[in-house]
Amino acid sequence: MTGVSDAAVRLRDVVRREASAAGEAVRGAVRGPGRERDLVKQSLKAAGAGLLAWLVAGVWMDDPMALMAPWVAVVLVQATVYSSVRQAAQQFAAICVGTLLASGAQELTDNTTVALAVSLPPLMLLANWPRFGAQGIYTATTAVFILASGTVSEYAVAHRLGQAALGAVIGVAVNALVFPPVHLRDVRENLAALAEETGDVLHTVAEGLREEWDEQSAADWTGAAARLRYRVEALRSARAWSRESLRLTYAPLRALHRVPPASAVPPEEEDRRWGHIADNVTALTRTLAVTADERRTPAPPERPVLRRYAQLLELIGDACRVEAGRLGGGNGETGRGRPTREALEDLHRRLQEGLREHAQRGSETATVLGTLLLQAENLWAETMPDEDSPAEDGSPAGDGSPVGEGDADHPEAARSAEHRRA
Repeated sequence: MTGVSDAAVRLRDVVRREASAAGEAVRGAVRGPGRERDLVKQSLKAAGAGLLAWLVAGVWMDDPMALMAPWVAVVLVQATVYSSVRQAAQQFAAICVGTLLASGAQELTDNTTVALAVSLPPLMLLANWPRFGAQGIYTATTAVFILASGTVSEYAVAHRLGQAALGAVIGVAVNALVFPPVHLRDVRENLAALAEETGDVLHTVAEGLREEWDEQSAADWTGAAARLRYRVEALRSARAWSRESLRLTYAPLRALHRVPPASAVPPEEEDRRWGHIADNVTALTRTLAVTADERRTPAPPERPVLRRYAQLLELIGDACRVEAGRLGGGNGETGRGRPTREALEDLHRRLQEGLREHAQRGSETATVLGTLLLQAENLWAETMPDEDSPAEDGSPAGDGSPVGEGDADHPEAARSAEHRRA
C-alpha cells in the first residue's frame, strides 16, 4: 500500500506541476506578446490551414482521396516561412518517392504484405538521406498509408500526389500571408539576459572577495561564468532564427501585421561584444580559481587590495545591468545608475598603487594582481565601449614594474592580452 500511496503522491505532484505550467502559459498568452502567444498563433494557423485544405480538396473538389491535402497543410505551417517552403519541397519529394515505390511494389507482387516487405526497407534507408531533412520519414509512412488503403492504380497515385501538392501550397500560403512568423524578440531577450547574468556573476564575485573565500568559492564562480556560454549559444541560435524568419517574408505584410523592422533588433556586433565579455569573465574567474588552489604557486593579493578590486568589479557589474536594461528595450535605468568614469579611474589608480607596492616588495602576488587588473580593464573596455579604458589613457597596468613580464607568463593573462589586441 505504501508503494501505491507514493506513486499516487508523485502522480498528483506531476499533474499539479503540469497544470501550473499550462496555466502560466495561458496567462502569458493573454498577458501580451511573447513565446506563448506566438505558439497560439502558429497552432491556430496550422489548424486553419488543415481546415482550408479539406474544404478545397474534400468539399469543393469532392476528391475521394482528399485526406493528403489537410495532412500536408497542417505539417507545413512551420516556425518560419523559409522553413515552410524548404520542408514543403522535401516532404513532397519524400511523398513522391514513397508513393511511386509502394505502387510499383504492389503492381509487381500483387500482395500487400509482400509489397510492404519489399518497399519498407529501402524507403527507411532513403529516409536518412540528408536531402530529405526531417521529412525523410514520410517516404515510409506514405508507403504504409497507400498500401493499407488498397488503392494503387495510376489514377489513385496521381490524385494522391496532386492532393499533397495542394496541401503544401495551402500550408505555405497560410504561413506566409497570415501573421507571418518573424522572430526578432528572442534576440533582444537573450542579449538582455546575457548582460544581466554577466552583471550578476560580477556582483557575486565582488561580494565573495570582500569576505572569506576559498577554492570552493572560486569553483562556484567559475561554474557561474561557464554557464554564460550557454546563454551565448542561445543568443547565437536566436540570431539564426531571426535571420531565417526574415527570408521570404513580404515586407508590406510585415508592416500590416505590425512586425517590428529588422533595425529594431540590436546589431550582430552586440553578440560578438557580449561573447567577448563572457570570455573575459570566465578568464577572470579561472585566475581566481588558480590563486585559491593551495597546490599552485600564485597567492591572492592582500585583503585591502582585493576589496578595492571587488569595488571595481561591482561597478562593471552595474554597467552590465544598465546595458541589460537598454538592450531589453528600456531606457537603461535599472536600480543603480551607470558608473561614472571618475569612480572607475579612482579605483583603477588605487589598484595600480597597490600593484606597485606588491612589485617593489618582490611579492609573488604582484603577478596575480597584474593579471586580474588586466582582465578588469578588458571588461571595462568591452562593457563601456564609449568610455576610454584606463590602459588606453597611457598608464600601463604595471607602471614600469616587472609585473608585465609575469603577466605574459601567466596563461590566463596571455589569453586576455591576446584577445585585447584582437
